[in-house]
Amino acid sequence: MSISRTCGRIVRRFYLSFVQGLAVAFVGTAGVVAISSDVSAAEAKKPNVVIFYADDLGYGELGFQGFTTEIPTPNIDSIAAGGIRFTQGYVAATYCSPSRAGLMTGRYPTRFGHEFNAVARHSGLSLQETTMAQRLKDLGYATACVGKWHLGGTTEYLPTNRGFDEFYGTLNNTPFYHPTQFIDSRKSNEVQPVDDKDFYTTDAYAERATDWIGKQTDKPWFLYLPFNAQHAPLQAPQKYLDRFPNITDEKRKIFAAMLSSMDDAVGAVLAKVKAMGQEENTIFFYIADNGGPTLSTTSQNGPLRGYKMNTFEGGPRVPFAMQWKGVLPAGKTETRPVMNLDVLPTLVAAAGGKVDPAWKLDGVDLLPYLTGKSEARPHETMYWRFGPQWAVRHGDWKLVNSKGGSGKAELYDLSKDIGESQDMASAEPARVAELQKLYDAWSAEQAEPTAVDSPQKKANGKKKPGAQPAKRAAKRKAAAK
Repeated sequence: MSISRTCGRIVRRFYLSFVQGLAVAFVGTAGVVAISSDVSAAEAKKPNVVIFYADDLGYGELGFQGFTTEIPTPNIDSIAAGGIRFTQGYVAATYCSPSRAGLMTGRYPTRFGHEFNAVARHSGLSLQETTMAQRLKDLGYATACVGKWHLGGTTEYLPTNRGFDEFYGTLNNTPFYHPTQFIDSRKSNEVQPVDDKDFYTTDAYAERATDWIGKQTDKPWFLYLPFNAQHAPLQAPQKYLDRFPNITDEKRKIFAAMLSSMDDAVGAVLAKVKAMGQEENTIFFYIADNGGPTLSTTSQNGPLRGYKMNTFEGGPRVPFAMQWKGVLPAGKTETRPVMNLDVLPTLVAAAGGKVDPAWKLDGVDLLPYLTGKSEARPHETMYWRFGPQWAVRHGDWKLVNSKGGSGKAELYDLSKDIGESQDMASAEPARVAELQKLYDAWSAEQAEPTAVDSPQKKANGKKKPGAQPAKRAAKRKAAAK
């Protein structure tokens, strides 16, 4: 009996230990599940992000801008209708690549020498700069770039080495059919030929974008969709051309077809997000990269003076809309000036991150201004430099020296003269001096271009390398005096 009772105790102890072990394991597993659930819940609260970036569009196009109804854009217009339309939305550069450099970094591209498109041909977006994709990736986001990159084409500058998990698009400007410098990172990070005769970039980008979004189920995501529409060459499928039988000008008809295609692409992305039940947890931006080059593509800049590659308003002032349903008001018109540099800090804040002063951003978080917490202007002063052309806006006054102007600084009150038609420089010499001083101080902080815009030529027609940085700096300093 003694042996039997002893064995019984041993068995019972073993059984109790076994049961307790199971309980501990279960509790531990439940704890892990609970922690994982908490993490998933926290990640789910971070908004998804879509940035549509149009190319050479023009301030006067799009229905929500209110200047023309010639080309219906219901899907793009819905972003403004469901969110905020900015009447004074600007980009930090009036040219394709520098505009993108500003968007991706939240910093004036001239601060790191990215003043011209030539920088992208020469090297790319400075490797010392941190991109929006890298900032969001650090906050737990999946990231993809679908469209025209234009920030460098060698290995170290590729989107997949600058914070994007996936890239599908072209490295530079391209035809819409048989695009050049095309990469699909699902296949390879090497440039691949596109032989499909029916491949049209805008349609293909919509297809890949919606496919990628559909695969994002376990973390917040960021889609950057920089279209090559409306950049030359003007090309469009017949199905889009057929929508505009009443436009007789052939160039304008193709432009309209291209814009209609882009609107369909935007609509496809919006519909995909809505079908996934993510519409109210997604921030949408629709911004153009610079003003329209009207003469070459028929793009319209509405009442603005100037075009792409000018520092008059027609260069940096662009269509600009933002939507975040349930957080930002719908159907609001925002008249305070904002800039594409503001997108990065706004998204970091929306994702629960914090902008470090060490980043030295020029953009600001727009959320306090858009939610009514601040009545101030996000920017009291804005600057532009594009070679010999430049501008500074302080309050509603703008001092500008631009191609197509008088050749000297001109002063305009944008609150009364959006078309920059009445030069007030001679009537307001003190204001001219004030704004000139602001610009000179800012320009002195900027870096010299890392690649010249277009090499000068000698008298015999041979190309001459651009002036050395020190010489260029000396010339600018002398000119400032």
